Amino acid sequence: MVLPAGMRALAHRNFRFYFAGQAVSILGSWIQQVAMAWLVYRITGSAALLGVTAFAALIPQLLIGPLAGAWVDKHDKRRALLWVQALLTTQALLLAWLTWMDWVSAWLLVAMSALMGVLNSFDTPLRQSLISAFVGRREDLPNALALNAMLFNSGRFIGPPIAGLLLANLSEAACFAVNALSFLALIAAVSSIRLHALPRAQGSMGDVFREGVVYAWHTWLVRMLILTLIALNLTASAYAVLLPVFARDVFAGDARTLGWLWGAAGCGAFLSTLYLATRQSMPGLVRSIVWGAAMSALALAVFGLTRQLPVALAAMVVLGFGISVSNVGINMVLQSTAPDRLRGRVVSFFTSARFGFDALGGLIAGVLATALGAGVTLALEGGVLLGFVLFLLSRHRALRQAIDRHDPAAH
Repeated sequence: MVLPAGMRALAHRNFRFYFAGQAVSILGSWIQQVAMAWLVYRITGSAALLGVTAFAALIPQLLIGPLAGAWVDKHDKRRALLWVQALLTTQALLLAWLTWMDWVSAWLLVAMSALMGVLNSFDTPLRQSLISAFVGRREDLPNALALNAMLFNSGRFIGPPIAGLLLANLSEAACFAVNALSFLALIAAVSSIRLHALPRAQGSMGDVFREGVVYAWHTWLVRMLILTLIALNLTASAYAVLLPVFARDVFAGDARTLGWLWGAAGCGAFLSTLYLATRQSMPGLVRSIVWGAAMSALALAVFGLTRQLPVALAAMVVLGFGISVSNVGINMVLQSTAPDRLRGRVVSFFTSARFGFDALGGLIAGVLATALGAGVTLALEGGVLLGFVLFLLSRHRALRQAIDRHDPAAH
């Protein structure tokens, strides 16, 4: 199959199946995320509880994620992915039923978010580490990762407005039921994939985990990229927790306004993955990562300070673009330079920093917004991120040299 360079990974049959199932599943996940945030704020009116709920959904990635990566490398990844998808389907159905029966409370929603977070701690490294097997060629892996991120971000663009319509015309329970059905598409796709047995890590869980930690700690490039993930997601990604506050209290809107704000960020993120899908140069990715962080810092401050919805929507597009370019670019560099035997653990370190510090950042943002106001909180976090970008620029040459040493295409 002859395809444009930006879609070359779709020439692989297994990746096409995965791509189709993942497209449906991600759309459902975004619909549930928006509905969960709206439900929490509707029944509590608390910005702090928005932060707590987001924290509960993401913190397992920080606490469990690194160990989950070692577990993933020791087991049959395809079979494990199917089991995790089945459990995620059950969680979404249970949440839909509890909401339909009006048995939900703030703390029950926090508990259900935590359960989803535990399952996602295994789901994310499983899906990410299998992508290399689905394409089969290392040179097509960066494109496959960019296309996978494109799915995530297109769902982020399309899903929230759909969630807003469902919330306005049906209920939160309907959104959760749609998400449960969406997991079936990925289960069917992965069941149809033909895959040879993949090598598994040998030794005890402790030995496998330690091997991954030693690699990450003693590889300067990996350390710097993980540090960048932490700084970016501790600050810029925290905006998502406060969007219901801006939608209802700052812009005097409703669930549709929330959907448009989230969708604008998704639009920017989708555009970023179109850009990344055509990138093949590792040094070029490093530049994109640095400037994406700078764009995120400035857009975060603008969004926090404006009271004009059109300006806010434009800032959301830029913010979504910047965050996604940095996060996805880092994932592309890490996976492209990692040894195959360590892929599950490298992915788990990425997801741990990406989502775990997103959780911490959301919790901090919720607490700060209660004391300082949502707008001041985001402007302050934008300033902190800008300070880190200046530090990153001072290390730019060293990053380029490290990429040259680790880039397989350069040798």
